[in-house]
Amino acid sequence: MMTELGHFALILAFAVALFQAVVPLVGAWRRWPGWMAAAEPAAVTQALLVAFSFAALTWAFVTSDFSLRLVWANSHSAKPMLYKITGVWGNHEGSMLLWVLIVALFGGAAALFGDNLPASLRARVLGVQGLIGAAFLAFLLFTSNPFLRLAVPPFDGQDLNPLLQDPGLAFHPPFLYLGYVGLSMSFSFAVAALLEGRVDAAWGRWVRPWTLAAWIFLTIGIALGSWWAYYELGWGGFWFWDPVENASFMPWLVSAALLHSAIVVEKRESLKAWTILLAITAFGFSLIGAFITRSGVITSVHAFANDPERGVFLLAITGLFMGGALTLFAFRADELSAKGVFGMVSRESALVLNNILLAVAAFVVFVGTIWPLAIELASDQEIWRLGGAAFRNPFYALGLFDHPEKLSVGAPFFNMAFTPFMVALGAVLPLGAMLPWKRARLGRVMPRLIPAAVLALAVLALFFALQTRRSALGPVGLMLGAWLVAGAVADLWTRKGRGPLSRLWRLPRADWGRAVAHAGLGVCMAGIASMLAWQEEDIRVVQPGDRVEIAGYELQLQGVNRVEGPNYVSTMADVALSKNGRTIGLLHPEKRVYPVAGMPTTEAAINNGFLRDIYVALGDPQPGGGWAMRSYYKPLANWIWGGAILMALGGGLSLSDRRYRVAAGAARTVKAQGVPAE
Repeated sequence: MMTELGHFALILAFAVALFQAVVPLVGAWRRWPGWMAAAEPAAVTQALLVAFSFAALTWAFVTSDFSLRLVWANSHSAKPMLYKITGVWGNHEGSMLLWVLIVALFGGAAALFGDNLPASLRARVLGVQGLIGAAFLAFLLFTSNPFLRLAVPPFDGQDLNPLLQDPGLAFHPPFLYLGYVGLSMSFSFAVAALLEGRVDAAWGRWVRPWTLAAWIFLTIGIALGSWWAYYELGWGGFWFWDPVENASFMPWLVSAALLHSAIVVEKRESLKAWTILLAITAFGFSLIGAFITRSGVITSVHAFANDPERGVFLLAITGLFMGGALTLFAFRADELSAKGVFGMVSRESALVLNNILLAVAAFVVFVGTIWPLAIELASDQEIWRLGGAAFRNPFYALGLFDHPEKLSVGAPFFNMAFTPFMVALGAVLPLGAMLPWKRARLGRVMPRLIPAAVLALAVLALFFALQTRRSALGPVGLMLGAWLVAGAVADLWTRKGRGPLSRLWRLPRADWGRAVAHAGLGVCMAGIASMLAWQEEDIRVVQPGDRVEIAGYELQLQGVNRVEGPNYVSTMADVALSKNGRTIGLLHPEKRVYPVAGMPTTEAAINNGFLRDIYVALGDPQPGGGWAMRSYYKPLANWIWGGAILMALGGGLSLSDRRYRVAAGAARTVKAQGVPAE
């Protein structure tokens, strides 16, 4: 009964979303207050209906209702409760329901907390948000219904992918989706502003909190996914440049650029067209990410589905929203002229440079991600098939390919093409944050950064002296990290002025948030550079009692035991870690086998430290006896995720700034200003 109610609620939500997409937009166009006012109750109702539907599906997983096809395919009665719950979004249909739920929740939040918006703008924002919800509800109901029943319910389920039965993966998708889907609000604000024919400082103030919230969630989600890959997959890395990883990274880069660009719109009413374009592009990359993970164009642990017909539906949704928004942008471009004028040396110019670096970096990632897929599409088969129809490959018809070609774009390309833009970004951020608006003189700003520059150069010189015949990556990364952290401190100190130290604590939270986020980026850069430049690796076959030395540490395999888990069987090793004859800890790397899924997993054991990690992964037993064991020394590994935490914390501090809360009063005065172009 609960399942049928959940399905019915989803159908009602689709009807409400269609109402929300049509009535408020028509009301805003015709200036009918009653029709515009219908947006708020519709958005709240849609959110409640989708939330009930999601709760019904969750209840089916919790109670192991194997009459539901989705529960049977992704759960098991012996699975721990945490993974029964996370199994809801550990599959294509459930994760799409989570996607739709977040779209609806953001729309409901805008309805409840959007009193500061002009009535016509709010109606248009909620109307566009309703259109997004309707599109994905249609996709869910017509191609990916999570409430399909089995005619003969089985006794038990097939279990969830063992790689997903981990705390890191339990919380990674919800945060990632909150970021992905949260960017739909930025998109809705951009399209609503184009329909309204007005982009001004008030609009910049309104769009920033929604973008900032999405960026914070996306930062946490990416960090959780990276952390999971680091300790769960057993290969010792934190980023593989997998297409699905890139699909989340691209909107993160563009939304970071959007945040900085919106500041210029808010403060100086410049970069209007560019900011609108970034808002459209950021959500566009989120839609591309949904297509990549659900169309079958890639095979990955991150991918949810392998169904080209679903991919066509998602491609149509992407084309509808991106094509429609960009067409509207082209018609309204002339009305987005900038009012503010600024000099070549100014904070506006620094933010433009910041935007260029982030946007080009995102484009580099996009090209590296899509290029192999495009080449494979062009050359892999002579006949293309689309929804049952067959088409001759035009590249074959033109004779461009005599045989299928395979192309791989991996870490070397991304590291070489992406890194220079991040180095440049790290170099300009501290200076740009301290430049005045409109016009500035470098001679007045640079002396304030001399201590930060001296510290950064000292760090560079120190680590160049300590290392011998190695890459410059490590020292340069640490120099940039020191430069960013020290630059953030200098920024706060300068804003304090000559008053007492207590004035620091009275600075606006947005200033603190910016400084903490920039410092977090510096910490993250230092961790990545150190880990890539100075990590050490040892792979060998070891017998019980054998010792392995790595970076001054000693690992001794004491034994290997069989351990029974709640729904798996584990081969667990006991590895003693010591240094200078003193035992530091006991590590327990594992090889797990999940009998229901019939799939093995690797559970690395990590001895964490502030300045290093000792990482051990157990391999397979060897024919001649002993076990394969992989050991790593990873300097500053935890700085990567510590930096991400700082960035998210900085975003949270900015989001809590009282100026966002008092914007309502100022915003209401804007309602009477200007006549929107229609």
